[in-house]
Amino acid sequence: FSDPFPGPADAGDRHEQPIRAAEQLEELFRSHYVAVVSYVRRRAPAESVDDVVAETFLVAWRRLEHVPAESLPWLLAVARNVIATQRRGTLRRRALHLRLQSTAVETVEQLRVQELGPVAAALASLSEKDREALTLIAWDGLRPSQAAAVLGESPTTFRVRLHRAKRRLRRLLDEHREQIELPTPRPLEAKETTP
Repeated sequence: FSDPFPGPADAGDRHEQPIRAAEQLEELFRSHYVAVVSYVRRRAPAESVDDVVAETFLVAWRRLEHVPAESLPWLLAVARNVIATQRRGTLRRRALHLRLQSTAVETVEQLRVQELGPVAAALASLSEKDREALTLIAWDGLRPSQAAAVLGESPTTFRVRLHRAKRRLRRLLDEHREQIELPTPRPLEAKETTP
C-alpha cells in the first residue's frame, strides 16, 4: 500500500530522477555529438543534418533507460533509422511529384556520382548495407563489433559482409580505373643562377 502523501524523502527522490536523466542526456550529448553529426553529414542532405541530429538525441531522451553502456553504436543506429525514415518520406514526396509532373528527376545519389567521379560511382553501385559497412569502418572509425550493432547484425555476419563489400568495391574500382585521371607530374626546371 503506497502512501498518498509522500514524505520529504519521497518528494526529493522524485525531483532527483529528472535531474539524473538530464545529466545522463547531457553526458551523451557531450560525448557523442561530434561523432553523430559527422555520421549524419556523410549520409543525409546538408539541409536536414540538424534535424536528424536533433531527432536522434530526442529519441535518446525518450528512451534513456534503453541506452546501453556503449552508447555510440546505439546513437548511430538511431541516426541511421531517422535518416531512413526521412528518405522514405522524401521518396514518397518525389514519387507523388513525378506522378504530378510526369518528368524524370535525377536522384541525389546520381548527382553525387556525377560530381565525385568513379570512386563514388563504385561506392554507389554497392548495396546500401555493403556501402554502410565500409563507411562505418572507414569514415566513422568504428570497430566491426560496433558497426555490427549499428546495422543490427551479429559481428560474424558483419565481418563476412565487410569482407565481401571490400572485394566488390575493389572489383568495381578496377573496372573504373581507366576513368580515373591522375595529374601528370611537371618536370622540374633547372634554376638559373646569376654569375
